[in-house]
Amino acid sequence: MFDWNDLKYLLAVAHHQSTTAAGRALGVNQSTVQRRLSELERCMGQALVRRHPTGYRLTSFGEQLLPLAQQVERAVAMLSQHVETFQREVSGVVRITCPEPLMYRITNSTLLDGFRTRYLGLQVEFVMSDKYLDFASGEVDIALRSGDTDDNTLVGRKVGDSLWAVYASPKYIARSGQPGGVEDIENHDWVGFDESMAKHRAAQWLHEVAPAARVVARNNSVLGLVYSAKSGIGLAALPTALGDAEPDLVRVLGPIPELTRIWRLLTTPELRRTPRVAALFDYLVDEIDALRPIITG
Repeated sequence: MFDWNDLKYLLAVAHHQSTTAAGRALGVNQSTVQRRLSELERCMGQALVRRHPTGYRLTSFGEQLLPLAQQVERAVAMLSQHVETFQREVSGVVRITCPEPLMYRITNSTLLDGFRTRYLGLQVEFVMSDKYLDFASGEVDIALRSGDTDDNTLVGRKVGDSLWAVYASPKYIARSGQPGGVEDIENHDWVGFDESMAKHRAAQWLHEVAPAARVVARNNSVLGLVYSAKSGIGLAALPTALGDAEPDLVRVLGPIPELTRIWRLLTTPELRRTPRVAALFDYLVDEIDALRPIITG
């Protein structure tokens, strides 16, 4: 199959009757025009142009292709105009919810640079929460979530795996040592979630494996757990993407298989069809290989 892009070289030579003039019109050198024409002829299996004393002329086969190539040129121009119009008209705010540490990692990367260049009228707004915010109430348009969701109406894509492990600061280890295994958890001080996060899998796991664990501090966010663990007051279960990135923390257990979940990019079917939401959602899906290490570490 020939490269459709090579048709523009045929059209330029047909119009200017010169490879030099065609190159100037296309912003390339003469040798590029000749090379692309030769490749097009090779794919077609037929000569398309002939050199004459007064310039280049189309062959009989080239003349037959000319109106078809012009149709392709018009179709590409229409498509480009449609895309440009769409990008100009897509405007407003797209709200994406994720935990606060994840927002920090995304905004300190180049992930969204291409999106901002492509959609000048769209603004990305982060709504940070470790809890699942409600799509139905209009709080958010897109969610980056790890864990199970009981909302079967959502649509989305898997981004990667969310791994959790147990961490402690060197200060805590020097004072209290580190657990030899899960069975040793109850012999240590812990930093855990408060009642507002009681359904979080890390809180449920700790309650199941060590119901008598000494919880010396409680927080309502993962970032709060990180800061508390770094202070040295106790152990904490944390995402490996965060814990491993902290020089003031040491992984002492895990990853914990029971805490492994899937990171997903989610929205509702209705929002998925909304131009402003679809623009960001599709962009993130296209950039999923760049998004994955930002989320999973």
